[in-house]
Amino acid sequence: MGTSRRTFLKAGGLAALALAAGGALYRVNHTGTPHRFALDGEARAALHAIAPAILLGALPRDAGREAALAATIEAVHQAILGLPPAVQKEVQDLFGLLALAPARRLLTGISGGWDGARVDEVGAFLQDWRLHRLGLLRSAYHALHDLVLGAWYAQPASWAATGYPGPMKELA
Repeated sequence: MGTSRRTFLKAGGLAALALAAGGALYRVNHTGTPHRFALDGEARAALHAIAPAILLGALPRDAGREAALAATIEAVHQAILGLPPAVQKEVQDLFGLLALAPARRLLTGISGGWDGARVDEVGAFLQDWRLHRLGLLRSAYHALHDLVLGAWYAQPASWAATGYPGPMKELA
């Protein structure tokens, strides 16, 4: 004895309603707030490779280069923590994609890990994203670009190179 088409459609409709009700019930009981942004592991390595490509020519060439880069990366992290939770989640998703090896290879063309990425490779993928036909990749480029440059030029150590004397002092 086979099932009729009508019985099959009724069972499918009831199953869809049960799934929808279960999903709604789950959302009501689990209204989680987005987690704070965490820059760790491969995401930190990605930023450590991306920042020098964006700051090409601005980073010091002497022994202070690593300290300046570390300060910039920490400033990027702090800037992201100052963003609304929903935006932090979007940035976390971006760094999650950059940290995931298959996604990194597909989206950036960088086959090895971020630790072995050359500045010219990173610069090439950033330039590709900057001019990409997909608005999502252009937005990702602008987010990375603005975060890194904003963090770099917010540091007093970088002001002299641009001729910026610093904030005006209040007269007493």
